[in-house]
Amino acid sequence: MWSNFLLYGANGYTGRLIAHLAAERGLRPVLAGRDRASVEQLARELNLESRVFSLEDAAAIDEALNEVSAVLHCAGPFSRTSKPMADACLRTKTHYLDITGEAAVIESLAARDEEAKQNGVMLLPCVGFDVVPTDCLAAHLKRRLPSATHLELAIQGMGRISRGTATTMVENINRGGLIRRDGKLTSVPTAWKTREIDFGRGRVTATTIPWGDVASAYYSTGIPNIMVYAAIPANVRRMMKLSRAFGWLLGSKPAQNFLKKRIKSQPPGPNESERERGKSFVWGEVRDDEGRRAVSRLRGPEGYKFTALTSLAIVGHVLAGNVSVGFQTPAKAYGADLILEIEGVTREDVE
Repeated sequence: MWSNFLLYGANGYTGRLIAHLAAERGLRPVLAGRDRASVEQLARELNLESRVFSLEDAAAIDEALNEVSAVLHCAGPFSRTSKPMADACLRTKTHYLDITGEAAVIESLAARDEEAKQNGVMLLPCVGFDVVPTDCLAAHLKRRLPSATHLELAIQGMGRISRGTATTMVENINRGGLIRRDGKLTSVPTAWKTREIDFGRGRVTATTIPWGDVASAYYSTGIPNIMVYAAIPANVRRMMKLSRAFGWLLGSKPAQNFLKKRIKSQPPGPNESERERGKSFVWGEVRDDEGRRAVSRLRGPEGYKFTALTSLAIVGHVLAGNVSVGFQTPAKAYGADLILEIEGVTREDVE
C-alpha cells in the first residue's frame, strides 16, 4: 500500500478546506469526487493527483482505493454515501475515515466491527468537529469518574453552517430527537430538554439535539445514558418545537425539494475571515449512581477549521501505522488526549 490517502468529496466545502490544509502541510492526498471539472481544477491548483468516480461505480472505487492506504470520506449526506465507500474499503483492505456526525451512520459502521477485523481494516467515522472534541472530552470525563453512568455533552459557537451540513439537517428534520438510555438509542421529541450551561463565558440555554455522540460516546466510554445539547437561540428553539407537529410536512418531498433549493442558493459556508475569528466551546458532565459528578470544558477553533485540523491529525496517525483494526471512535483509537494535539485547543476541569 502507498503511504498517501484518498480524499473523497475534495471539491465540497469541507473537503476543499482539508485539501488546502493538507497541501500546506506537505501531505499529498489523491483528490477525488464525482464532479470532474471541480475536482480536476482543485487538483491543478494544489498540484495534486485526482480521480473522478461516482460511488455507484464499485469497480472505479476499488481501482482508486488500490493506490492508497486510507480514505478520508467527506462527501455527505453519509446516510447515502457511507456504505458504498465502506464496502469498497473492506474489499480493498483500505482504512476508512469519514467526517459524519450522523448517529445512524456510526451505528451502521459499528455493526461491521467483526467484518473489519477479519479484513484488517479500521473503520473510524466522525473524525471532524462533529465528534472529535466531544468524544475526547467524554473519554476524559470517564477517566475522571470511572463509575459514571450518565454523560451530558454540549456545544456552542458553531457559527454559519455549510450547504452540506444544512442538507443533512434538512433530510433529518422530521426524525425528532435521539438520546442513549440504558445503553439503547431512544427516540425523543425534537428539542426534548433544555438546561443552563456555562461554557466558560457565563450561563446560556442549551437544547438537546440528536448529535453523533449519542452513538460514538457509548463506544468510547461505555456510559449507558447519554444526551447532547447545543446552545441555540430562543427563536430557533421555538421552531424546533414547532417541528414536532409539522415534521411530517417538512419531511415531504415538495418541502424537501424547496428547502434544498433554498440551501443551494446560499454561500458554500463560512468565509476565511469567519473561520479565523470563530471559536468552538464544548462542555461535558458525568454523574454516577452515588451522586458523584465531574465537569470539564474545551475551547478550540471554529468548527470547519476544527474539522480540517482533527481529520488531518488522525490521518497522520493512520499513515504512520498507528491503526487499530475494527470499528473505532476517535477517543477509543487515540485516547482522550488526542484533542490536545490540535493547535488552539485548551481543556479545563471545573471543580
